[in-house]
Amino acid sequence: MLANIALHVLDVAWVEGHQRLGTLVRYADDFVILCATEERAEQARSEVAAILVPLGLRLHPEKTTVVNLTRGSGGFDFLGFHHRMRPSHRWPGRWYLHRWPSTRAMNSIRSKVRSMTTHNYASLSMEAVADRLNPVLRGWGAYFRHGNSSDKFATIDSYVNQRLAQLASHKHGLRGWNWTTRFNYRWANSLGIYRLSGSVVYEPAHA
Repeated sequence: MLANIALHVLDVAWVEGHQRLGTLVRYADDFVILCATEERAEQARSEVAAILVPLGLRLHPEKTTVVNLTRGSGGFDFLGFHHRMRPSHRWPGRWYLHRWPSTRAMNSIRSKVRSMTTHNYASLSMEAVADRLNPVLRGWGAYFRHGNSSDKFATIDSYVNQRLAQLASHKHGLRGWNWTTRFNYRWANSLGIYRLSGSVVYEPAHA
């Protein structure tokens, strides 16, 4: 709330005198400016820095960068998503801006899954472990389902399956057991584990 109050000054200043440089998209203290050229992007960075000075604020020197999105040459993270241009499979020669969970977001959900499937939980039934995981997976998936997250969702589903299988192997004392044969995908589904795959919502693409 404080960030929105403070940076309302930036919103007003941008609308009144800087929209020619690009489109400002802001959420709290995170924002991006979409510009048509590198020259405009550099100028936008300078203008924003000047607007922030009277507020006692400054741009983060490491997080503030100019990225060229042309033909997927670069990308940027914003609000947990990684944004990057990708070629169209349906219309050759066309490129569209895609978004999927950032590396930081992927590491975060893996960390949560790992912490909830350690050997400390071997005393619980596997169904109970799945029940504890489901709200975490469902909440994370609900946030990232709008975009192009299918591959990332499949990766997390596979990781969840691996962690559950390893915990089950430990629980039953199956040292050195090939858990991929007994504790497979179908077995994990029988526990009622929430699956991210198949939950993605694809929105109309914009060039």
